[in-house]
Amino acid sequence: MTYKGISFRKELLIDQLFSLHYFEYMSTFSFPGESHNFWEFVCVDKGEVTIGAGDQIYTLKKGDIAFHEPNEFHWVKANGSIAPNLIVISFSSKSPIMNFFRKKILRTDDFARSLLARIITEAGNFLEGRLDDPYQTVLRPKSSQPPASGQLIQLYLEELMIYFYRKYSDLSTPAEEKPDKPDKTMKENIDTEVFNRVVAYLGQHLSGRVTIETICKDNLIGRSQLQKIFSKKSGLGIIEYFSNMKIEAAKELIRTEQMNFTQISEKLGYTSIHYFSRQFKKVTGMTPSEYASSIKAMADRSHRPQPDQDSE
Repeated sequence: MTYKGISFRKELLIDQLFSLHYFEYMSTFSFPGESHNFWEFVCVDKGEVTIGAGDQIYTLKKGDIAFHEPNEFHWVKANGSIAPNLIVISFSSKSPIMNFFRKKILRTDDFARSLLARIITEAGNFLEGRLDDPYQTVLRPKSSQPPASGQLIQLYLEELMIYFYRKYSDLSTPAEEKPDKPDKTMKENIDTEVFNRVVAYLGQHLSGRVTIETICKDNLIGRSQLQKIFSKKSGLGIIEYFSNMKIEAAKELIRTEQMNFTQISEKLGYTSIHYFSRQFKKVTGMTPSEYASSIKAMADRSHRPQPDQDSE
């Protein structure tokens, strides 16, 4: 038998990565703006922000993703009351498909968010330094990294863009009315629903203490099933997951600057400020004071005059 292979046609190619950030901004943060000759998108993971895109101004809420085409001047600022979390990635692509994304603001779904999470995770393996410096202009790969980390980031980004294009480019149906395509089995959907429901429950109890027994009772779920779902979805036990949620809430309260550390500790149900500080450092690698200083330093830089950051 004679075999003849086929070549793959690359319909969407992302050839360079210029920035990859996960920001936890202060509620007062403001980035004055820039333009450059490559693509950028900003996705709201938490809270809301106001952005400028050319001469247009938009409000983005959790789950929104906005695309800035090459050479479009853009800026972003928090709304003064909510401390937002943002994913910002910039890259170059000359593929014709990218024309679809000009002036687009789309909605993410579970599948898109899972791809974004993979990108952020892989960035931690691939890139030197922190992912939350808005003034970083040069990416530096780590000298030691897992095999093909950079390639995975490229593949996930390309998959994300192709997914959005397939989902939203059919103009016969308004994008906001399109049902999500079934990407998972029925069991996986059920597990996801349970996971999201329990996470919402935990979010309502951040000011107190919960046990696995009370979580199971209040959510009508067995202990072993609950632990299995959380291990599969997050890689953590449920109590560890809850502890991390508390620390994320503490970080947001610190960035909002409305409470001191003792008040934050009490609000989140910690038995003492010392225990709160130990838990905070265990999760973040920084004390609350170190975290506040780090974030404030970023915010202070945002108010300084910036050099022209047009394309090189």
